[in-house]
Amino acid sequence: MSIPTKVLQKTGPQEPFRVTTIERRDVGAHDVLIDIRAAGICHSDIHTIRNEWGEAHFPLTVGHEIAGVVEAVGPEVTAWRPGDRVGVGCLVNACGECGECTAGFEQNCEAQKVGTYNSVDLDGTITQGGYAEKVVVDDRFVCRIPDSLDFDTAAPLLCAGITSYAPLSRWNVGPGTKVAVLGLGGLGHMGVQIARAMGAEVTVLSRSLRKEETARRLGASQVLSTAEEGFFSAHRGEFDFILNSVSADLPLNRYLGLLAPRGVMAVVGLPPEAQALKFGALIAGAKVLTGSNIGGIAETQEMLDFCAEHGIGSWIEKIGVADVEAAYDRVVAGDVLFRFVIDTATFAEAEVAEAG
Repeated sequence: MSIPTKVLQKTGPQEPFRVTTIERRDVGAHDVLIDIRAAGICHSDIHTIRNEWGEAHFPLTVGHEIAGVVEAVGPEVTAWRPGDRVGVGCLVNACGECGECTAGFEQNCEAQKVGTYNSVDLDGTITQGGYAEKVVVDDRFVCRIPDSLDFDTAAPLLCAGITSYAPLSRWNVGPGTKVAVLGLGGLGHMGVQIARAMGAEVTVLSRSLRKEETARRLGASQVLSTAEEGFFSAHRGEFDFILNSVSADLPLNRYLGLLAPRGVMAVVGLPPEAQALKFGALIAGAKVLTGSNIGGIAETQEMLDFCAEHGIGSWIEKIGVADVEAAYDRVVAGDVLFRFVIDTATFAEAEVAEAG
């Protein structure tokens, strides 16, 4: 028996969003049925559903920043019960047996990692994401949302939060560390808050000083304009760690020059084109250029607990399901501070189109 669920869906990249009904799978032995209360809009959603990362599987519902309440659990589920406050991020399944899974890095599963949307699930169906009223997820991929976090500000933590937290944590950012956050968007604004809470001295690097007041409110001690004449010379070797959240072409070698010896640049943005790199920029000073992709489930829970402990949440603008199309255009234009979150209660009044 399947579970009818209202979702926000597109039937093609040029088609409008529509509210329709899909059938979620019945709650299996190890499944959790979640009543979704908030769903964040990630730029990855936009790239996917506009076919900017290849051909998507349509019709498609996106969304992998999901916060809600457990409605039902399968008979073999022991970690969750109805009424629990939970979240789901970018993964809904993985093999659980390979080296990466057993090490706690399910996002790097060597067999079959399953994304929350636009991914082939273990049963051969295409996963449908969190712009929806409900979702059914394997219990291993559910995280607990602490009581002190609102659903609305917690939802983006399931992607933007863990994407920023993981490299900061893995590279032991803490007191005495000089951190530069490159780009103050959905990822960057989480990076500033998290690095500051870890005890680091945080600088925001941006082309202009337009967001200086906001950056300081987030916890940055200074904001520097990379467009200023002589910037790269003036700040050469200044930072121990750079969180690069920019998804655009950059003079990468010049930014690596901002690192102190043995400094680390962690890349979490995804530029559309290949980036030029001269190895001398790494070899001189034994610097590290690394990438990071979300985090494992245990890391994600650690991040949520950390954010709750330090009062950290995403800065959001709440919208209804009818506003998502316009919100996408605003995200692309950089007109959001810093995340849109869909109020899923607005599905109740939404007109349902025929599926197919």
